[in-house]
Amino acid sequence: MEKKLFRSLILLITYAVVLVAVIVKLDAVGGWLAGVAGAFQPLIIGLVIAFILDRPCNFFARHYERLLPGQVRRAARPLAVVTAYLTVILFIAVLVALVVPELTHSIEMFIGNLSTYAANFQDLYDWVVAKLDLEQLASLDLSSGISESLQKLLTGALDTLTNTLPHLVTMTSVVVSGVITGVLALVFSIYMLSGAPRLTAQCRRLVRAYLPQRVSTRVLSVARLTVDTFSKYVNGQLVEACILGGLCFAGMCIFRFDYAPLISVIIGVSALIPIAGAYLGAAVAVLLLVMIRPMEAFWFLVFLVALQQLEGNLIYPRVVGTTMGLPGIWVLAAVTVGGSLLGLIGMVMSVPIAAVVYTLLKNDLRARLAVPAAPAGPEEPGPGGQE
Repeated sequence: MEKKLFRSLILLITYAVVLVAVIVKLDAVGGWLAGVAGAFQPLIIGLVIAFILDRPCNFFARHYERLLPGQVRRAARPLAVVTAYLTVILFIAVLVALVVPELTHSIEMFIGNLSTYAANFQDLYDWVVAKLDLEQLASLDLSSGISESLQKLLTGALDTLTNTLPHLVTMTSVVVSGVITGVLALVFSIYMLSGAPRLTAQCRRLVRAYLPQRVSTRVLSVARLTVDTFSKYVNGQLVEACILGGLCFAGMCIFRFDYAPLISVIIGVSALIPIAGAYLGAAVAVLLLVMIRPMEAFWFLVFLVALQQLEGNLIYPRVVGTTMGLPGIWVLAAVTVGGSLLGLIGMVMSVPIAAVVYTLLKNDLRARLAVPAAPAGPEEPGPGGQE
């Protein structure tokens, strides 16, 4: 047997044995992978933070390099990192100072009026039953049922808090672990942002050194496309969510809708979820308003539809740039599959992943169709030497 063939058989047998072992011990492998992911959690979180702040940091670095003279220009990158973090801290502080008190007031008012909302819902239900002649449902008392459910919910929450008190040591250890993880992630993100150009150059050299030239070129091209797509999508979605939440809050204040801070935060956060986010945010907001006044919920829904049309056709293309070039059926399929596999995170991250795959397939298809067909050979002469 040839040495090359023997080596191929050994690799194939080893691969088959490892695959069978992984399938048989899938739970153990999953636990081990979860442990590895937990060990790298600060590094992963730091990478995510650095990835989100990379574009603002590059923006500040370009301006500092243009303004700083001579040797001082070396400090442009560290100054840009500090400026990016200070900008984020300032934004969070302003958001907390302006939104959190109003949000807390809205939540307190909502909790204080729960009994009124239950009675209003009962009146609405009775009106619908009377209009539709549903006599068999007329005896159903929704108000008492809602009140009992809310009472059970509050009692369960109090019992949970009471039962949790003996486990303060465990909770304290979890909090301390979370704080340590957050601090380490922040440190990692600062190092990554400060040395981003150097780290990128080192990764390129590693790929070119250990992979063939054709493979390394392809890997670097895919990595560049992936980074650009994710950076554009993540930063654009964050900015878009803030703009949409702010416009929703301004419009609700102008039209004097109730719970403007609470509903605006819900609309802004739900905007991070593609396709389904708009419907989820609208459903929660309408549910909050319909318990006060159904007509107010109707007019808010009209306002929200107009706002989303304005956002989708005018603001979104200017903030995110041009669209990601992904057909609607791909977006719907990506959100469905991503949500079923990884839940909320899968719904958020599935669209840029699908955009990368779609772009790679489109470029490969164009390259294959652009290759000219091989010229046909000369035809065989017929009998008697005639073609």
